[in-house]
Formats: sequence, structure tokens, C-alpha cells
Amino acid sequence: MTPRVRAGLQLLVLLIVGGLLMIIFPSTLRFVEGAAREIRYLWWLILLVALAVWLIWGASRKPKPPQ
Repeated sequence: MTPRVRAGLQLLVLLIVGGLLMIIFPSTLRFVEGAAREIRYLWWLILLVALAVWLIWGASRKPKPPQ
């Protein structure tokens, strides 16, 4: 599996999970819509998204061996 295919699959899974959560919990969708309108007050939402992106793509990488 190439890195490009893996990244595509991760994005697809993330979108599917997000869509399912919005269907299961409609209040979540309202919350996200409100957060998008009031992002200046909910700056921590940006930090949570950045943490999620880092956990999905950054933390899964193997560390480089010492030279």
C-alpha cells in the first residue's frame, strides 16, 4: 500500500465516521455549524482538530533511528 493510498483511505474513514456521527447525533451537527460561525470564540476547536490531525498522521510515523 502506497502512502498516497493510505492517506486517501484515512481521509475516507475520517469522513465516513464524521458523517455517521452527524447522522447519529444531530446536535453535533448544530454544534459544528455554530462553531463555524463563532470560531473566534471557539478557538480551542481549531486546537482539537490540529491534535486529531497530528494523532492520525504524525504520531503513527516511526521515529528515525539514531545515527
